[in-house]
Amino acid sequence: MMLGNIKNKMQKFNKLKSIPAYLPIVNIDTDMIIPKQFLKTIKRTGLGKNLFFEMRYDNDGKEIKDFILNNKPFTNSKILITGNNFGCGSSREHAPWALLDFGITCVISSSYADIFYSNCFKNGILPIILQEEKIKELSEYSSRKEEISINLSDQKITYGNNEIRFDIDPFKKKCLLEGLDDIALSLEKSTKMDLFEKKLKETKPWIFND
Repeated sequence: MMLGNIKNKMQKFNKLKSIPAYLPIVNIDTDMIIPKQFLKTIKRTGLGKNLFFEMRYDNDGKEIKDFILNNKPFTNSKILITGNNFGCGSSREHAPWALLDFGITCVISSSYADIFYSNCFKNGILPIILQEEKIKELSEYSSRKEEISINLSDQKITYGNNEIRFDIDPFKKKCLLEGLDDIALSLEKSTKMDLFEKKLKETKPWIFND
C-alpha cells in the first residue's frame, strides 16, 4: 500500500485560551497520570476518564471532591500547570493520550521527563517550560478562575496585561502548527518514496512477492 493512502489525524495547535488547572505536585510519573491497569488498549480515546485515576477517585470509585479536575470550571480546563519533573517514570505513550482525551492540550511545568516531553509533541500537546516564579504567577489565574492565552506562533503566554515568552524547538513547533505526527512526516516525503518503490519494482521485481 502506498503511503499516500494513509491519513494524518493529529490536530493542529496554534492558539489556546482556557482557565488553567493548577496541580502543584512534583515528580508526577506516568503511572500517576494513567495507571497500568488502563494500558491494555491501543486506542487513543477513552482514557480521559481515568486520567490521574488514583488522585481523582476513592476506593469506591467516587470522585474525590478536593481534586481540582473534579471541580468546575476545571473539568473543562485545556491547560494544566504542574510541578517539576512531570511525566517521569515509564515511557508509556498512554500518558499524553489520557491528557489529550480529557481535553488538556497544553502543560506548563519547570521540567519534564525527556520521553514524555517528546511524546507530547507527537500527540498534539504543547509542553511549555517556564521558571518557577513565572509558574507561580500563572497559578494565581487558576485560583481566580481566570483565562490565560497561549499563542504558539508568537511563542507567548498572555495573562491579564502581562506576557511571557517561551522557547520551543523550531522543528517541534512546525509539527504542532501543521499537525504533523510521525506518520504525517513520512507522508510529506510520500511522493519520493512512492517513486522509489515504483522504480525498485521495475528494476528488481524479485524483491516483491506480489
